Order: sequence, then C-alpha cells, then structure tokens
Amino acid sequence: MIDNVKPFDLFHEGWALVTAGPIDNHNSMTVSWGELGTLWSKSVATIYVKPCRYTHKFMEENECFVISFFKEEYRKALSIMGSKSGRDVNKDAASGLTPIKHGDVTIYKEAEVSLICKKIYRHDLVKENIPEKEVKTYYQVEEPHTMYIGEVVEIIKNNID
Repeated sequence: MIDNVKPFDLFHEGWALVTAGPIDNHNSMTVSWGELGTLWSKSVATIYVKPCRYTHKFMEENECFVISFFKEEYRKALSIMGSKSGRDVNKDAASGLTPIKHGDVTIYKEAEVSLICKKIYRHDLVKENIPEKEVKTYYQVEEPHTMYIGEVVEIIKNNID
C-alpha cells in the first residue's frame, strides 16, 4: 500500500488508525479524514476527531499521537476499531490487533507504517465556517470535529508479511 500511495486516497480509501496514550492507558479509532504535508517548515499529519468520541479525551490528554496505516487484509479489524467504543469494549482484543509499547506511545504490530506525531496545533471546527451542505451531512446531531496537527517526529515501517 505505502509503496504505491495515492495521496488523496490514503485516508479516505485506505483508512488509518489514530492512537493516543501509553500502552497501559491508550485508545484507538479508525479515521478516514486526514492530510500529510508541511507547516512551519515541519513535516506534519492532520487528523480529525469528534468531541463525542472516546479517543478525543486521549487526544486532549496526551502530547503525542500515532497514525497507523494497514494493508487491506486488516480492513475488518479497522472496521471494529471504528465502530466500537473503548468506553464499552476492549477494542484491541475485539479487533485482534496487537498493541506494542514504543517509547511513550502505542503502536500496532500489524501496522505497515506508523507515524509518531507530536501535537503542535489543535482547533475545534466551527459550524458557521463550514459549508451548509457539510453541516447538514455531518453535524446535524454531533458537534464538529477537532482538528489535530502533529509534527511527524518518527516513521516506523514494519516488514509484516
């Protein structure tokens, strides 16, 4: 997947997992909105998490987060990670994914690539600044996402076959 990346499909079509917190107190969720780029002369990754999601609490409380990309064969596991709440279920066990301690963050053994990101900016999206069509589509019931921008401080490539 990573070797033949289509940059505009990386999140939307490929999905990713965002994880925040150390191995003994982390939470992960599937994300399909995100960007990779440059800001303030730094390599950055941007993801979006709704405040109602359990992972939001972990994003707020931790200095770093991890964005992990997986091969297509892990789509079912990522579906579980995106449809269950860590408030109610041990998503690692339910998905079959294996969390691993990596310094102060948690990565997954099965991930093809993991981006270790240090938060450098966060912003709550504001409905008044979002096109009306998108507000009707995404924010009728729940508040808009929080945007997190992280400096990519390490890239881990696993050679999982």
